[in-house]
Amino acid sequence: MTTTPQLTELSFTVSGRVARPCAEVFEAVADPEQLSRYFTTGGARGRLEAGADVTWDFHDFPGRFPVTVVEADPPRRIVISWGGEATIDQSDRTTTTFEFEPLDDDTRTLVTITESSWQPTAKGAENAFGNCEGWTSMLNALKAWVEHGINLREGFYV
Repeated sequence: MTTTPQLTELSFTVSGRVARPCAEVFEAVADPEQLSRYFTTGGARGRLEAGADVTWDFHDFPGRFPVTVVEADPPRRIVISWGGEATIDQSDRTTTTFEFEPLDDDTRTLVTITESSWQPTAKGAENAFGNCEGWTSMLNALKAWVEHGINLREGFYV
């Protein structure tokens, strides 16, 4: 008799390719001025570097969100921790990992975003699905910004 493994945590991964070198794409995520131009519609404060506590603000979810940078390894990886509801962490935090992989002699970059720590409950799934949509939107906006200088989110929420 085989037993079915117990689901203890929900997580998701989204990825996309950006036609720019890895260091340039990494910088577009780590630099608060650039992040504010295409993702954090209310602004980002603080650079994503190891040990930093920064804030992100969004017009669609007003109020500053505190973000802790757990790890930063330029230009390949950033790991952050930030708030969520229905997480497995007692402090209601999720872990989000950004990975940047050079492709085609570093003329393109594969960006992979993984978020974990959601409870395997209806509320945990609802929040994970919502954030999955948000990170997918972020990847689209990142691509448009880095490749073409276009802010896809401008005017979208206000």
